[in-house]
Amino acid sequence: MQGIIAAVPTPVDGDGTPQHAAFVEHCLYALAQGCDGLNILGSTGEANSFDTATRKDIMRWAAEALDPERLMVGTGTPSLAETCALTCHAGALGYAVALVLPPYYYAPVTDDGLFEWYAAVHRALGRRKIRIYLYNYPQMTGMTLSQDLIERLHRAFPDRFTGIKDSSGDLDYCRALAKALPEFRVFPSSETSIGEAADAGFAGCISATVNYSASLCAQLWATRDAPDAALLERVGKIRALIASQPLIPSIKHLVAQRTGDPVWDHVLPPFMPLSAKQAAALVPLEPVRAVEMAG
Repeated sequence: MQGIIAAVPTPVDGDGTPQHAAFVEHCLYALAQGCDGLNILGSTGEANSFDTATRKDIMRWAAEALDPERLMVGTGTPSLAETCALTCHAGALGYAVALVLPPYYYAPVTDDGLFEWYAAVHRALGRRKIRIYLYNYPQMTGMTLSQDLIERLHRAFPDRFTGIKDSSGDLDYCRALAKALPEFRVFPSSETSIGEAADAGFAGCISATVNYSASLCAQLWATRDAPDAALLERVGKIRALIASQPLIPSIKHLVAQRTGDPVWDHVLPPFMPLSAKQAAALVPLEPVRAVEMAG
C-alpha cells in the first residue's frame, strides 16, 4: 500500500446510527478521485465513538463493497482484548492493513510494555496475513512511539509490522524512520509532505483533507519525483483552510455540500456540527474538478 490514502468520515443519522449507503458512496467517490487506498474508522471516521459491534459492521460494509487490498482500518483501543478482536475481524474480512493506536490510557508506559502489547496482538492474529501499521498520534495518546520500539517490532515480526501513520506533524521524525528502515512504509498525515516524498522515502500520506482534494493530490503523487510547486502550494492552501475550522465536522460538511445529503452534517459527541460562521469560513475553498466516475 502506498500513495494517497483518504481517512474517510463515517456518516451517521441524528441518532448516531451509521448510514450504509452514504458511507459506501463516499468511499467509492474517494477512490474514483484518485485515492490509492482508504483508511476506514480512523480518527476522522470517529472510530472511538462506536462500540465494537458497530465498528465490525462498518468494516464489513467496506470489505463487501470495495477491494480489501486497498483498505486499512483503525483497530486500536486501550483494551488489548478488544484490539485483538477487531484486528482479527479485519484480517478475516481480508483487509490489507490494520492501523493500531498504542494503549493510550495507561500513560506513561515503557517501550518494553508497548512491545509486549503489540506482540500480543501479533500472536492473536495467528496465520492471518493482515499487516499492522503503527499509529503515532501523541497529541491524542500522550505518547510518542520511539524509533527504537518501531525498529524492534519490525525486526522481530518483519511481515506484520510494516508501516506507520504519523500524525504528530514532525517530519524530522518521519524522515528518521524512513532513513533507518528503508523497507518500512512511512506515511505522514499531511499531503504537503508529498513534495519531499521521493527524496525522504515516504510511502505516501494518510490524510483527512484529501477527501476534498484527492484528484489534486493524486496528480501531485504521480509527479512526486519532480513536484509542481504551484500545485503543491494549491494543495497546501486547501488543507490549511479546511484545518482552520474543526477538522472532522468540516470534512463531513464538505461531503454534505458535494452530495446534497444533510446526513453528513451529523457528528457524534463530543464533536459539534459547524456553526453558520464556521461553515461560511469554508466558502472560499476553490472548486476542485471531480474526476468523472465510471459506471
